[in-house]
This record gives sequence, C-alpha cells and structure tokens, in this order.
Amino acid sequence: MILALAKEIAMRKEDVGKEDVGKEVVETIYFGGGTPSILSVEEIQFLIDEVYKNFEVIENPEITLEANPDDLNSSLSFRPNGRNLIEELKKIGINRLSIGIQSFFEEDLKLMNRAHNAEEAKKCLETATRYFDNITIDLIYGIPGMTNERWLQNIETALSFGIPHISSYALTVEPKTALDSFIKKGTIQAPEDEVANEHFHLLVNRLQEAGFVHYELSNFGKPNYFSKNNSGYWLGKKYIGIGPSAHSFNGIQRSWNVANNTLYIKSIQESRLPSEVEILTVTDRYNEYIMTGLRTIWGVSLEKVKTDFGIRYYDYLIQNAEKFLKNEFLEIVSSSGVENLKTTQKGKFLTDGITSDLFWID
Repeated sequence: MILALAKEIAMRKEDVGKEDVGKEVVETIYFGGGTPSILSVEEIQFLIDEVYKNFEVIENPEITLEANPDDLNSSLSFRPNGRNLIEELKKIGINRLSIGIQSFFEEDLKLMNRAHNAEEAKKCLETATRYFDNITIDLIYGIPGMTNERWLQNIETALSFGIPHISSYALTVEPKTALDSFIKKGTIQAPEDEVANEHFHLLVNRLQEAGFVHYELSNFGKPNYFSKNNSGYWLGKKYIGIGPSAHSFNGIQRSWNVANNTLYIKSIQESRLPSEVEILTVTDRYNEYIMTGLRTIWGVSLEKVKTDFGIRYYDYLIQNAEKFLKNEFLEIVSSSGVENLKTTQKGKFLTDGITSDLFWID
C-alpha cells in the first residue's frame, strides 16, 4: 500500500497537466481519512519525501497527521533513539496534530465504542502539548445522557491543555453500528436535536469567551491557528487526494478513487489511476459554493455569485434568502464595498437546513 501511494503521487504529478506545471504549489499536506498514526515514522517520512520529490511545496507548509489517543499512547515508551513517537513525528516535519479525543468521560467513550479511555485521552494531550504548539482535537456533543454540566466540563478540560483549535460535531448515528442497534433495542435513548442545539450554543459562547474564533460551523480556532488544509476546501481551492476513497478537485471536475484496497493497488501497479471523474455543472458549483460559504465566517460573496454563476443564480439566491433575512437567521454584511451573505449567531445551528433551501434545484 505504501508503494502504491508513492506511485500515485508521481502519477498525479503527470495528471496535473503540462499547462499547469510551475503554477501549482502544494500549501498543505494532510494525513487523514482514516488512522494514519498506525504507520511507522519511517513510512510517513517516505511519503512526505515523495510529495517534495514530485511537487513544488511552499516553505513551511502545514503538515497535519490525524491520530487516535490509543495509537499515540501505545508508543509513548521511549524508542532506541531516546525519543517517543510524538517527538519523532515532530522531528520528521509533522507540525500539526489532529487528535480524535471525542470526550474526556469514560461513559461517553464506551457508548461511542472508542478504543481509548479517558485517562489515555488526557495522557496523550499531556505529551503532545510538550512537543506540538499546533494541535486540534475533536469533541462530540449531543450524546445521550450528557448533561450541560458534563459537556461544559469536557470543554474546560480541553481548554486546560491550552489547545488552540477544536472541531466539534453533533453525535450522528450511522446505520448498522453498535450504537444504532442499542437505540433500536431501547437500551440507549436516541440523540435529541434540542439537546444538541443547547450544547452547540454553550460551546460557541464558552470558546468565544476563551478567545477562539468560530470560523466554520464545526471549527473554532485561536487567531493564526485556523486549519489551512480545511480552509482550502471551504474556499474552493484545488486539492489532490491520494489513496483508496480519496477525492480530488481541480476547480472544474471532481474525482474519487475506488474504495477497495486490493483494486486500488492492482490499478496503480498497472499504472492506471483508479478513479471516476465528474464534470461539475454551473449548478453544481453554485450549490457547493453556497454550502461551503455559509458554513464559514467569510460567508457567500454576492458579487462572486453574480460574476461566476450569472444574474439568474444571484436573483434566485436573494429571493430564497429573503425569509431567512426577515427572521434574522441570515444577514448581508458589507465590508469595503463588498456584500456577503452570512448566517447570524441565531441561524448558525440551522445552517444545513437554510443551505438546502438556497440550493438551485433543476
């Protein structure tokens, strides 16, 4: 698999196209979409080197590694060179860790079937913060049985470690999971939207008090600690995804790799990119811009809608946004002569529903 990933990196260089050679520069490298922390330090270093070998990379790119606390803790004992795993990740150029904490309470972690426990979550952060300044963690709210007090304790525990970025999501129940089974049997109550809504607003208020900027619906960062990688998605920048199931976007078309590991490796060995391609229509691009724009503090530029998609889309957007402007879920903010449509504090939790009403449906 590692060799296949390396070969795809080289193949993607050719796929960029001759007309773009010298123009495309890599700004971020992100190891995610699974649990890359199970790779050895040497394998991660090898893949980083392959990116540098095949692409022009900016000086000091953001290089993020997703990791679970149990993976990081399992190797915290000192290695032959005297360094632990987290220290070694820092040495090879990883400069941002994304750690899947989810909760600091044992009962929550058991309910979500997480592999780590509460003690491991804290131990991991104690070590990580000694070596890394740029750390983000995931926290889940709306968990059945979670009181407001316990949710606030989760937030306070995260803040006590000096974490500069937090991603937080409402608990969703995926079909055919253990949690789905327990809920259907009545062993565990289903998540309630009202509880999730309350937790969301408690989170927003507390993190803003602590100096965080709520720059995307599910993301909060101290100034200078926004995720550059994820901000690229929301701002419509191009990206290349490497590996099974990985998605890529070049501004006009989207492609995605086959999900099957065996088929992925076989295709790469035969020098074939194992991907399907979709050419995005104007409507596709409009809908995606509305979806991503309204989730961020930057909002949707009304001028961009007019110039990139046409007056029909602009008129449609204004007409369908009117009811949300009246009930103060949306607002039009003017800055330096540029008007942007944004969600209000009142409308943030309802962003997904508002967005769907603004989509252009053919």
